[in-house]
Amino acid sequence: MPSVIIEVRKEYNKEDGIKIMDAVHSALQTAFKILPTDKVVRLVINSPERFACPTNLNKPECYTYINIDAYTGRSVEAKRKLYKSIVENLEPLGIPKDHVLILLRETSPENWGVEGGQVASEVNLGYRLDV
Repeated sequence: MPSVIIEVRKEYNKEDGIKIMDAVHSALQTAFKILPTDKVVRLVINSPERFACPTNLNKPECYTYINIDAYTGRSVEAKRKLYKSIVENLEPLGIPKDHVLILLRETSPENWGVEGGQVASEVNLGYRLDV
């Protein structure tokens, strides 16, 4: 059950915000084979003066920082697929590929409390981690 925080530097309307969140979630479904219902995605809108970014960008207002916390176990190939899918899914929404930074943090399922306080490693997740 990946948990995602997407941080942006400009205000998006409701529909575009949902499209951005769906683009990242869709990439997780494709690359990590998670269930469509396994969706924990937050969009955080920062004012540009409170969110510094690289100064060499053509469209700094489109800089997008994505933090993904996930269980350990995915292959490097699945991670490559994830990163590529995210930037490809965001590009049609006006976010240039080179304006996206993705940070994937992995922790063992024993460090997640899910489904009413159960240890995630003791719960049937409904999908495999070794993709």
